This record gives sequence, C-alpha cells and structure tokens, in this order.
Amino acid sequence: MRLKQMLVPAVITLAIPFSAIAEELRLLTWGGYAPEEVISQFEEQTGIDVQVTLSNNEDMISKLRATGGSGFDLAQPSQDRITSAQQEYRIYKPMDTSKVDSSLFIPSMLAATKANTELNGDVYAVPHVWGTTGLIVHDSVRDQVSDFADLCKSELAGRVSYRLRRPLLIGMAFSMGEDPFAAYDDPAAYEAMMTRVQEKLIACKPNVKTYWTGGDELINLVASGEVVAATGWDAGGWKLQAENPKISFVVPTSGALGWIDTFALPRRGENDEAAYKWINFVMQPEIAALITESAGNFTASRGAEAFVNVKLKESFQSSFDEQALENIKWYPPVPPGLETIEGRILDRVSAAN
Repeated sequence: MRLKQMLVPAVITLAIPFSAIAEELRLLTWGGYAPEEVISQFEEQTGIDVQVTLSNNEDMISKLRATGGSGFDLAQPSQDRITSAQQEYRIYKPMDTSKVDSSLFIPSMLAATKANTELNGDVYAVPHVWGTTGLIVHDSVRDQVSDFADLCKSELAGRVSYRLRRPLLIGMAFSMGEDPFAAYDDPAAYEAMMTRVQEKLIACKPNVKTYWTGGDELINLVASGEVVAATGWDAGGWKLQAENPKISFVVPTSGALGWIDTFALPRRGENDEAAYKWINFVMQPEIAALITESAGNFTASRGAEAFVNVKLKESFQSSFDEQALENIKWYPPVPPGLETIEGRILDRVSAAN
C-alpha cells in the first residue's frame, strides 16, 4: 500500500504540466519569413506558440525524409521541389484548400502553385514568398533593352553582365520565341532548343563585361557604371534603384522568370489546423508587408504592396502592373535529365572563344 501511495501523487504531479501545455506550431522555413513581430501578433491573436527552424530546400527534404515527414507542422519548400520529393520520399500530405482563404492570394500565383504541386489529383502547396529574374537596366540604354535577347545587341558590347546558370538559358529561350517549359517532357526537343540558345550566347560573348556569380558582385558592377544592362533579381534591382533612380528592374517583354516558396504540410505533422491558421494570418496584406520588409521579397498576398515602405512600393509598381504579373513564367518542376543537358550547354558557352 505504501508504494501505491507514493506513486499516486507522482502521477498527479506529472499530469499537471501536460494539461497546461499550449498549442504549438512547428514551422520549417527560410530566414526572414517569420519575423518576431509577426510571430508575436499571431501568438497573441491565437494562443498558439510558434517554434521556428530555419532551413533551405535541400535541408527541408533531408529533415523530412529522415523523419518520414514528422517533427514539423508546416514547411516552406520552393514549388518546383515538391512533387519529385513527394514521389520519392512521401514526406508531404495533400492540402485541404477549402481551409485556405483564396481571396488573400494573387490569383495567378495561387493557380500556378496549385498546378505545379498537383500530384495524382491532390494539391500539395499554396504560394507564399516569391521573386523573379529579369533585367537591371540603366536609363542610358533603357530604350534599347526590353528583353533578355536585347543584351546581345552590338551597341552594348562590353557593357553587359549575366550569370551562367539555368535562368539565363530559360530567359533567353523565351525571348527568342521558344517555350522551354513546354519542352520539358521531350528531352530531345529541349536539347535542340538549348543548342539554339547556346549559339545565341556564344555569339553574344563580346557584349559580356564579366559573368557575375553573386548578388553583391552584380550590384557593384551596375552601381559603378561598368555594366549598363544585366540579368538580375527584382530585389537587387530595387535596391539599386533606391540608391540611384537611373537604374531600374525591368520586366522582360517575354515575361519575368518566377520562383515561389510555398506552404506545404509535412506528412506526419500534428497540428494542421494551426498551420492553416498561420497561412491565413500571414497572407493578410498588412502582415504580409511585414514579411516583405523582413525577407526583402514580396509575397503572394493580394494588395500587400500598399503597406510596404514608399520606395519599395514605388519600385514594385514601376516594375509590375497587372499584365506583367500575369505574364510571369513560373518555374515548373524540373524532370530528371534536363539539368544535365543544361550543364553541357553552359559548359560549352563558358569554354567558347
């Protein structure tokens, strides 16, 4: 009897903390996507504690693969990294889109993400933070540069820069009247298309001051005046524009190339309801603007640009009207083998005299 009498209070004591545990959302995300101010407002409004783990695409896949999709309630992979990971590792669960307030989203981005993360009739993600690759152009040549292929005009010899990576190949293909995404399922057609892009880029080499490899290098090249036209990210262009109004981010007439980081549910997440609450909370325009200020990129929240700082708002509006937003070419999932083709093309361009 004495042993039982000693154990009973211990059981009661242990039970008290469990009954007092607050609801929790475990978020696997990128730096800047869950700033403290936003977390505090969400916790105050919902009573749900937010635990943030910073990550990137490769790390997200690795973490969720190791646990079979457990350990987190909401993850933020890029949209082109979801279906392949799901097919291979089964780390996500389908979303119940009826629990997502679709009115908060830019329609074209919501539709693109749903299409690019659909698998066997199920949708695995909705959009959050996005950005684009386009052109960063000085006013002195603004009337000459409106698309990727314009970087190869002879009058720009020695004053152009771009990065030798797959966005250059994709953007140049679109500006040449091709549709690389439509050829994704036909490797032979894709390689033939990329060979035409290769020829264009080899002929374009006299225009290239240097191939930039990092955002800071690009910003320095344009800010110094050594380069008057380049491929680059919207956020970098807007940063330059804030310092020098004669520099701007230009959306190519063939369409900017867009990436989207999403919201996706890990397969063994334990609090889907908290995840949906977080999605609907952070997609409110005023809250989304706080995330833009933190991350440096806009979100798929409809109307959020009205709440960011004046300079960023003006830069965004000068680059993206409704037509430009609708014309963004969102990266779809990359089929196996295509990056190998692209690697060969880039190597040939780099090695050519």
